[in-house]
Amino acid sequence: MCSIRLSLECALAALSICLANPALAAQPAAAHPHAAKPRPVSAASRPNGLPVLPPDHTSEHQIKVADGSTLRFKAAAGVIRLLNAKNGSPLADVGYIAFTKEGAQARNRPVAFVFNGGPGYASGWLDLGGLGPWRLPMNDGADRPSAPPLLLANPHTWLDFTDLVFIDPPGTGYGRVLGDAQVRKALWSVDGDIDALATTIRRWVEQNNRMDSPKFIVGESYGGFRAPKVAHELTVHQGVGVDGLVMISPVLDFGTFNARYSPLSLVAALPSMAAVARSAKGPVTRSDLADVEQYAQGQFLGDLLKGVNDRAAVARLSTKVAALTGLRPALVRRLGGRVTPSVFRRAFWRSRGKIASQYDGAVAGYDPEPFAASSHADDQLRLGLNAPITEAMVSLYHTKLDWNVVNGRYLFLNRRASRQWDWGGQPEAIGDLRKDLALDPKFRVLVAQGTSDLVTPYFGTAMLLKQIPHYGPPGRLTFRVYPGGHMVYIRKTARKALYEDARSLVTGRANAPGGG
Repeated sequence: MCSIRLSLECALAALSICLANPALAAQPAAAHPHAAKPRPVSAASRPNGLPVLPPDHTSEHQIKVADGSTLRFKAAAGVIRLLNAKNGSPLADVGYIAFTKEGAQARNRPVAFVFNGGPGYASGWLDLGGLGPWRLPMNDGADRPSAPPLLLANPHTWLDFTDLVFIDPPGTGYGRVLGDAQVRKALWSVDGDIDALATTIRRWVEQNNRMDSPKFIVGESYGGFRAPKVAHELTVHQGVGVDGLVMISPVLDFGTFNARYSPLSLVAALPSMAAVARSAKGPVTRSDLADVEQYAQGQFLGDLLKGVNDRAAVARLSTKVAALTGLRPALVRRLGGRVTPSVFRRAFWRSRGKIASQYDGAVAGYDPEPFAASSHADDQLRLGLNAPITEAMVSLYHTKLDWNVVNGRYLFLNRRASRQWDWGGQPEAIGDLRKDLALDPKFRVLVAQGTSDLVTPYFGTAMLLKQIPHYGPPGRLTFRVYPGGHMVYIRKTARKALYEDARSLVTGRANAPGGG
């Protein structure tokens, strides 16, 4: 990673993405009176011919929260423009929605900066899934493209205990890349992305005079991978202190469990596949999977290491794995007891003509090719919610935030960014997480996962976190596993539990020792 970092830093230095010059602040689009129809703008005045975005706009709202009280807050929608520090040319617009509690003293009021992953996703998952003041009901049949994009008041919004700034990286949401192909290549890379997000956070903090506020970073999936890296960049290179992280279903190391024939990848996934099988009888907690975890890290791993030519080991594996996953014994024997999540997703539901979501194996959709040797089915949970979330976010901007983009498109997922992402090898975030914890004895972290997540299996994360030593007294790194999948907040019980655990972290209550 050192050589990758240095090469990208050279590229970013040439583009001046770090924006060291404080005079180059965010530049709003040409202002127009609030609530008036936008004036026509010539193509020449639009960066790269893109539509001009409205100026940042703040509105006032109130909702009822869990304890029955009324929460009054402001919502600001807009973009932070990143400029070339040398010549002032625009590089990118980073979209944001900031929710801040009315009447709170900034000095004592925490603020959390939130982003999703992909890479290529806007922050709509976390905004409407469970953290923001309004929520899209993503379960109970809402995981289908034709579901109405209803916005409901969220009584468990994290705004109850922290201000929230949802960030859409360049090319997602209404954020966009304004520079040339070289700028786009730098922004759509592991390190360029981290620098741009950290710069955006620093700019927001400075422009809103929140230097004294406790600051937290919240990321999901690839956003969880980003979180410790952004914190390290802010603390060490941009001079902004970070108090802690919430990492939801994070990818911590792309090289550890992704090796095609790695026995550890099978160990990591087995408890989650068992959780899917057992979920037919109701929600499955981590304690319900204690026997599977014990087997996975014991006899299962031992038999895997004996290899495929040890018939006795293969026989033991096949019998036990079939019992735990609910798959046909003949199929498991044919696979030598080595069942991957991709095989499990289809095999478990195949008799019903369905295929499981990789994001929550307990959620299944119809397989468009039920009799084919392999399937290319759309993911019921991820892609089934793509349209409702997109429509709900556009509705949020138009009907509640009064921030209307004319002739622009809200990109919930930028597939081009995903395809063109420069990974620079097999990146990992464990090293940054270790540095964050070691550097600041008050820094605290919550890692949250779901039992039936087949994308980032919780047991794989547990194994990695156990390799992090206690830096000083234990308790600053907390690991929580809830019934549910990758987007754990979709389920009501998990959403409430995550709210409580995040509240404990942000408010500084003592956490139980974590790491496994």
